[in-house]
Amino acid sequence: MARLLTGRLSFVVMAPAIVVLLGLSTALAIGAFGVRDLVTESDAASALRAQLLVETLAERLRATPEEARRVVLERATRRSGTEMLLVRQDGSIILDATLAPPRQSQIEGLLIAGAGEAITLLGRTRYYAHPLPAPLAHLSLISFVSAPEAPVTTRSLITSLATLTTILIGVSALVGFALARDVRADVTYMRRRIAEMAREGAAPSGKVIPVRAIDEVGLLTNAFNVVVDRFEAAERAYGQDLDGALAYDKDRSAFVAALSHELRTPLNAILGFTDILLSEVDGPLSPDAHENLTQVRSSGEHLAALIDDILDLSALESGELRLNRQEADVYAIAGDVVRELQPAAVKKGIELLLLGDTALAKVDARRVRQILTNIVGNAVKFTSRGKVVVSVDPKSDYVGMLVSDTGPGIPKSEQASIFEEYRQSGELSAQRVGTGLGLAITRRLVQMHGGSIGVQSELGVGSSFAVLLPRLPPEPKDMPAEIPPLLTASSRFHLSGAG
Repeated sequence: MARLLTGRLSFVVMAPAIVVLLGLSTALAIGAFGVRDLVTESDAASALRAQLLVETLAERLRATPEEARRVVLERATRRSGTEMLLVRQDGSIILDATLAPPRQSQIEGLLIAGAGEAITLLGRTRYYAHPLPAPLAHLSLISFVSAPEAPVTTRSLITSLATLTTILIGVSALVGFALARDVRADVTYMRRRIAEMAREGAAPSGKVIPVRAIDEVGLLTNAFNVVVDRFEAAERAYGQDLDGALAYDKDRSAFVAALSHELRTPLNAILGFTDILLSEVDGPLSPDAHENLTQVRSSGEHLAALIDDILDLSALESGELRLNRQEADVYAIAGDVVRELQPAAVKKGIELLLLGDTALAKVDARRVRQILTNIVGNAVKFTSRGKVVVSVDPKSDYVGMLVSDTGPGIPKSEQASIFEEYRQSGELSAQRVGTGLGLAITRRLVQMHGGSIGVQSELGVGSSFAVLLPRLPPEPKDMPAEIPPLLTASSRFHLSGAG
């Protein structure tokens, strides 16, 4: 009912409703005219009765002795259920057979008018005044006959009219409802089928609707059936393509994981023997040999980092990576990352600073370290002068981390794509250092924590990467469908000296 009141009325409801409204309007009009005619006829009958009573009783009173006139008048009043007055022409009362006689001035008015309508204790009445025959012409007889607003027959008329109206309107409404239901049945079914297919999470499936009639609804049904057939064909093709893609993706992830593990085994051996040679346990090395082995170790460590990135991405895509949340100090984790990357910053001649205070949160310490290592490592890698500032800010519900650098900056056109797999920004010489997986993995790890990550950058000034991590693990139902807005220039994270 609420739906009908808030929107357009359904055709199935509107058609019978119109029939009912028209029928009721017609019945009310007929009833009103009928009651009016009944009242008119009732008034005319009451007036005629009053006249007949007066004329008949006047002849009888003329032949009745004076002492017996009261008895005759009262008996006639009692039998007829009326009120009567025997008065002189000046309005004085001779005999009173009423419940409450009117005043003399009123009687004079009644005698002058001769007939009409009056209100007595009987209610609304019709009266008639007539002088008695000679030799009593100086006397007049007045009769009051009840004339109610609603005659007795009114109830019978209304009952009959209501019965007839109910039958006719009921039959008409049923016929209208049946016709409207048949006309709208196909359209309603089509709407329901479309709504089911459009419902989120429902598997789209079509069902041909039988064409019941060759009319506008039938043409619409036939057109929808064509769409359903094409949709079913497209769905089957899509399902086959999706199955193939899922199988390919599964095989690809398994191949990448296996290949990465196979590469790690000889790589670890290479790094181990390189460390042994660099330690000069087997004898001193020449400067050229030491430099070459150092290059071998650096390249091996870089290759190991690439393999780790590929393994992490494979685990993320397959859903095998799980967080091991424990109470940890994010500020202490940031300190470890800064100390680890400090030699690289010193080698490039830039400052690497850490600001903030203790920030406890229930996080996966290893993954938070990985997040900071990727962001701070990129900042150190791309910054050739100035400084890199790492800030940790404990908030009420979140722990914020901001990494600001004075590097070349990131163009606005590339700021959204740097978090995608295998995408990099900056000079080609710097891009060759990695695979472009670091920030993509970082974003996924942040999202797994229920947090958000964002970047603000300006060419020639530098970049600021901001990360927000909740102190407590959010419930699955509380995980945001979209990452909330991050830090702005007015945030307490903003470091005016970072540029």
